[in-house]
Amino acid sequence: MTTPFSNPLRDPRDKRLPRIAGPSGIVIFGVTGDLSRKKLMPAIYDLANRGLLPPGFSLVGFARRDWGHEDFGQVVHDAVKQYARTPFSEEVWRHLAEGFRFVQGTFDDDLAFDQLAHTLSDLDQVRGTGGNHAFYLSIPPGAFPTVLKQLKRAGLCEQRDNEWRRVVIEKPFGHDLQSAQQLNALVGEVFPAESVFRIDHYLGKETVQNLLALRFANQLYEPIWNSHYVDHVQITQAEDIGVGGRAGYYDGIGAARDVIQNHLLQLLALTAMEEPVSFDPTNLRREKVKALSAVVLPKDLDAGTARGQYAAGWQGGAKVLGYLEEEGIDPASTTETYAAVKLLVDTRRWAGVPFYLRTGKRLGKRVSEIAVVFKRAPHLPFSQTDTEELGSNALVIRVQPDEGITLRFGSKVPGPAMEVRDVSMDFSYGQSFTEASPEAYERLILDVLLGEPSLFPQDEEVELSWKILDPIEKAWARNGAQPEPYSSGTWGPASADAMMARDGRVWRRP
Repeated sequence: MTTPFSNPLRDPRDKRLPRIAGPSGIVIFGVTGDLSRKKLMPAIYDLANRGLLPPGFSLVGFARRDWGHEDFGQVVHDAVKQYARTPFSEEVWRHLAEGFRFVQGTFDDDLAFDQLAHTLSDLDQVRGTGGNHAFYLSIPPGAFPTVLKQLKRAGLCEQRDNEWRRVVIEKPFGHDLQSAQQLNALVGEVFPAESVFRIDHYLGKETVQNLLALRFANQLYEPIWNSHYVDHVQITQAEDIGVGGRAGYYDGIGAARDVIQNHLLQLLALTAMEEPVSFDPTNLRREKVKALSAVVLPKDLDAGTARGQYAAGWQGGAKVLGYLEEEGIDPASTTETYAAVKLLVDTRRWAGVPFYLRTGKRLGKRVSEIAVVFKRAPHLPFSQTDTEELGSNALVIRVQPDEGITLRFGSKVPGPAMEVRDVSMDFSYGQSFTEASPEAYERLILDVLLGEPSLFPQDEEVELSWKILDPIEKAWARNGAQPEPYSSGTWGPASADAMMARDGRVWRRP
């Protein structure tokens, strides 16, 4: 017998197929926000459409709006219609919407949380969710303590036999080491460590996980994945948009806290880590922790870091405002919209190999990538003119938007002369596989429901990341200088190029 969410062609004995979540539901706090509308609601529908949710799955929204269940259902419907990846199916939608509920209230409203407890108990009976509920905190970090205390007061975090309760926390995980430790302690008072899922959507991207397959499923790369052959590593996350509607969140946080502390340091850990004994969550996290523990800051933080702030310029053929001219931004703001840092990983494998991390808004294009740049050949038996355009070999893992891998190497130019130039060998997910990569939030939400924690940073990873970033932030604060302006549409401030030039290197132009 099949259900609207099931795939009749699925053989449950085939381990290659994705697992289906068991009886469960999700409660979204902050359900009226952009993240919920653009990412979470569409991802839940796409999971249902792919047959990966249980027949009785429930979705509960919690917000101050004066909505009924039908109003909430219409909001989800509109979000799914606009942002879902998979085609809209009336049958799937109808059965999914039967599990929608809405609870009106504020985070400090005891009666609202009591009503939420009653709603979940009713869903356990009516929809068969079995007492299994995830609480997704898509809310500002300042509201975490109130919501967590309310969940505890209302008995919503209590787990009886064969039931589970889990909490999902969006970044940022604090704004420095001390606040992260306080947040971890607070969450730990309400939920056990195995029930806490800290979302980093970068870790849900197909290419990030393919980095592990690239490294450990192929004998080709492991012998050269070390300081004997690698000159340096560049990890880039660039956006071509400005701060947009995130001014209230972004100003005072900045590029380093927003991206380097979580996304880029996680990518560094996956690039630098040793091969785990197995890919179960404990062993995978253990190796990431070792890599982050080995990170060393440059001795001169002024020379080994750069920060900038986008100024007015041209982007995509249109004139755009500078950061200080954006609505909601203090004209005297010293928040950086570009940050670059040089880090070392003090292990036998990576001794002496710098890792350059950079992120910024209003840059030349939207791109995220990991570039492993290899040393030049020790001897080139060619004349200088034969290889004057030859660069270093590089293996580039493209995280977004065009997911794939590029290998750059030297090849002879056709013709009578011995002329060697750089060429690229390219692998693209879109061209090599017929099945589209799942959206990151689809994978992560499903992993929450399955209780699969491999892609979610734990306390120690979060705190180690802040231990790396805190000294940099404090050095910038002591300096007190305004971030260096850079024109929108360019690749950042001159100080970032100077940081690389001091090491005899240059940034890649993706």
